[in-house]
Amino acid sequence: MSKAVLKFSSEDCGICHKMSFYDAKVSAELGLDFVDIKMQDTATYRKYRQILLTQYPDKADMGWPTYIICENPEGEFAVLGEVKGGHPKGEFRKRLQAVIG
Repeated sequence: MSKAVLKFSSEDCGICHKMSFYDAKVSAELGLDFVDIKMQDTATYRKYRQILLTQYPDKADMGWPTYIICENPEGEFAVLGEVKGGHPKGEFRKRLQAVIG
């Protein structure tokens, strides 16, 4: 079953932009698929909205960006964990590794 990192972010978020320089690359290095979901991209957001609402029913405690790690995001998904906010590249890698084991 495929594991993926879903990045929920905003086009207006500076930290989200900074993370984009390495978040997809680090995910790929760890064997994870990566999906970048901008809140302004309504088609992509709607596709993955249910996964986000599983973790944040009212979106109140989301970080910018919020990375949700899950299995099978295209079907019967299972949320494995999350990483919230901006982190240096090495710290981001460690946090992803802690979620996937």
